[in-house]
Amino acid sequence: GEMDLQILSKIRARYPGVTINNDVIEPSADQISKYKEHVAQASNLENIKFTWHKETANEYESRMNAEKKTKKWDFIHMIQMLYYVKDIPATIRYFHSLLDSQAKLLIILVSGKSGWETLWKKYGPSFPLEDLCCYVSSGDLPRMLDSAGLKYQLYELPSHMDITSCFSEGDKDGELLLDFLTETLDFAKTAPPELKQQVMEELRKPGCSEIRDGKVFFNNSLGVIVVEP
Repeated sequence: GEMDLQILSKIRARYPGVTINNDVIEPSADQISKYKEHVAQASNLENIKFTWHKETANEYESRMNAEKKTKKWDFIHMIQMLYYVKDIPATIRYFHSLLDSQAKLLIILVSGKSGWETLWKKYGPSFPLEDLCCYVSSGDLPRMLDSAGLKYQLYELPSHMDITSCFSEGDKDGELLLDFLTETLDFAKTAPPELKQQVMEELRKPGCSEIRDGKVFFNNSLGVIVVEP
C-alpha cells in the first residue's frame, strides 16, 4: 500500500474534492493487513474509498465475469506483479478492457536492460522456482502488447543496488540478497556448488553489475510501460 498511497496523494492534489474509489486486488492476507495499517496511520485520505479483494487477478476476473459485471477505471496499475501471473497477455488484455476512455494502465517490471534480465535469462531455468513466479521483464512486454494491438509508451527508471555483501561468505545480508536475486530460498546454502559459482561470477560481469571503488553495484533498473485505452 505504500506505493498506492503515494499515487493517491498525487491524484488528490490534482483533483481536490473528487471522490476516489481505490479497489485493491491482493491474494496475500498479510499484504492486505499491512496496506490497511498504512491507511489507518495516514492522514488526508478524505474522499477516498478503499475496497480490498483477497484474490488473484485471475480470480477477480473470473468473479466479475460470473457476476456479469464490467466496471470501468480511470487508472489501473500493475507494479511488480506480472511475475506472478500465469497468462500475462490475457491478464493485460482483460484489465486493458476495463480502462475508461481517458484512462491509463501502468505496468512496472525489471528492465529488459537490467542485470535481472541477464541473470534470469541465463540461469533462470536452473533456479527451483516451483511455479511461484515467472522471469519476465519489460523487454518481453512490447511483443505481447504489439500482438494485442495496444498502444503504449516505454520508459526506463535507472537504478543500481549495492550487492557487495553477496561476495562475503556467511554474510547474512548477502545471503538474503542472493535469495532475492535468484528468487530462491537459502540459495547460498542449497544451490549446487557449480551453479552457485557460475551465478557469483555472472553477478560481477558488466551484463549484471559495475564495479566502483571496490564495490559491486547491480543494475537494478526498472521498465515502465504506460498503456493507452
